[in-house]
Amino acid sequence: MTDRMPPSTDSLPRRRPISTGRDWRLAEYVCEAGPEDRPFEERHDGVLVAAVLSGTFSYHADTGRGVLFPGSLMLGNHGTCYACGHEHSRGDHCLALHIAPDYFEELAASGAGSAQYRFGATHLPPRPGILRQVAGLEASAREDRLAVDEAVPLLLESLLARSCGAAKRTQKVSPADYRRVARAVALLEGSYAATIDLEGLASEAATSKYHFLRVFRRVVGMTPYQYLLQLRLRHAAVALATRPGRILDLVMESGFGDLSGFNQRFRASFGLTPRAWRAYHGRFKDKLR
Repeated sequence: MTDRMPPSTDSLPRRRPISTGRDWRLAEYVCEAGPEDRPFEERHDGVLVAAVLSGTFSYHADTGRGVLFPGSLMLGNHGTCYACGHEHSRGDHCLALHIAPDYFEELAASGAGSAQYRFGATHLPPRPGILRQVAGLEASAREDRLAVDEAVPLLLESLLARSCGAAKRTQKVSPADYRRVARAVALLEGSYAATIDLEGLASEAATSKYHFLRVFRRVVGMTPYQYLLQLRLRHAAVALATRPGRILDLVMESGFGDLSGFNQRFRASFGLTPRAWRAYHGRFKDKLR
């Protein structure tokens, strides 16, 4: 028996198509389910790679169980059943790429060494190289179809290279620690532009700083500070590509207090300067002051 309600129409993810190619579909999903709702079960129709833009949720699939946070990449094998739940928080927002099985086989034959390759992990943690490609896909989806056509296979090549090793890593984390990290991630997500310290995060998680640091790194795949930087960089990258205004203002809104330091971190993660990134997407004139 359970006191959680079965999924209602309102709590099921709402889908908004963004772009479609011959071998792939890009869509945005917004879910408002919460702890009182039962996990909803679905079946992957094609291969799925979904970037979590906001929210935290659990994901049960043929590859195991995972708790996904903003910046994580959800992985789904074609034809397998899965379940998503929101035991730790309410709602999520994802950018989902659905890939046709035959197209994925072609890419896997090159990127993973076998056309029969299947993901061996539920998700991948945030990483700078893939961060650039996800942010670029998120921005280009609002601009040019050709840009998305090029971004899709490049992203999959990077994911295949990383996911081949992801299946070998195991994590033993207690349900209580998952909840602690989920609370901390929610704080980071909602206050990424504010000043945040380890003590405050550990207090939110109701544990010691050292234990929190170890558990956070084990679950998310990086330290809280590294995660916060990636979160800020992604917000800045999307803002630069999709919003008008001065670069300096958009950078400050993303939580960076120093433009020079931001430029160095941005170039290290995205391979371009903020000015070049904005020029590449070509929607707004570059203004530093």
